Amino acid sequence: MEPNSDKGIEFAPEYDQPVRYMQRTREWYLALGYGNPYVWAHYLDVPFQPLKKPLSESRVAVITTAAPYQPDKGPQGPGAPYNGAAKFYNTYSGDSANEHDLRVAHVGIDRVHTSMKDSRAWFPLAAMRKAAAAGQIGEVAPRFHGVPTNRSQRHTTNVDCPEVLDRCRNDKVDVAVLVPNCPICHQTLCLIARHLEQNGISTVIMGCAKDIVEYCGVPRLLFSDFPLGNAAGRPDDPESQRQTLDLALSLLETASGPRTTLQNPQRWSDDADWKLDYSNIERISEDEVARLRAETDREKEKAHRIRETTLTTKKG
Repeated sequence: MEPNSDKGIEFAPEYDQPVRYMQRTREWYLALGYGNPYVWAHYLDVPFQPLKKPLSESRVAVITTAAPYQPDKGPQGPGAPYNGAAKFYNTYSGDSANEHDLRVAHVGIDRVHTSMKDSRAWFPLAAMRKAAAAGQIGEVAPRFHGVPTNRSQRHTTNVDCPEVLDRCRNDKVDVAVLVPNCPICHQTLCLIARHLEQNGISTVIMGCAKDIVEYCGVPRLLFSDFPLGNAAGRPDDPESQRQTLDLALSLLETASGPRTTLQNPQRWSDDADWKLDYSNIERISEDEVARLRAETDREKEKAHRIRETTLTTKKG
């Protein structure tokens, strides 16, 4: 706690508040030498679709930005660096009845303060099946859906949003729970959530980047003040994961209108110093800045080549 000498009382440290990811990433990329700061999606009007039936009778789909593990694409497990080769560029779907090995090495999560060991911290399909078994939801949709993280809002809006809607309609989905990972992931799934709500499907985002989600404007957000990559609960902590999903599901029932944010009461740790590390240019040396710039350029070029090949193949 920080003392207030005038009044003899103590406050929480100023930095113990939700990380301002838009500001942090802007300063980070400017420091690395990239101009033309990114413009984040921002809306004033927010669609809102109330539940059409009780949640206990609803079919619920999970939507993620995590990527299926690709053994031939380099490190993707615990401790893996950012890996552009592991990215995907087209929406995919998987059987909700099966187990899936989904990774997050392809996006900018917090690699300092989380382990990347427990996929249940970013992909709550197993917890969703338990919620169905307990009668909290009617049933899990037959498929979950993976959405590519794309800096182009136009591509997400014109290509990925209609694709996800079509898949959800084909599966007769009533409700979607969307779980992003990196900063851009949060924007991507905000755009997906807005499109689904506009077309009659209720949504809730389970996210860690509060500023990005609220700036874009969505109907419902369960905000967990955890390092990026843990929006579904603390890793290796089934109770944390259960409670986090319970809160997201309850928000679907209690939100009375758009822009409803509920904060998860769980804390990541007693020490909030972790919030000062993510993309904080003040905490790295000039030599490290140069190394990171070179590394970023390599990964961006790698990802660009894969994207061009993937999208060209799809068009062909």
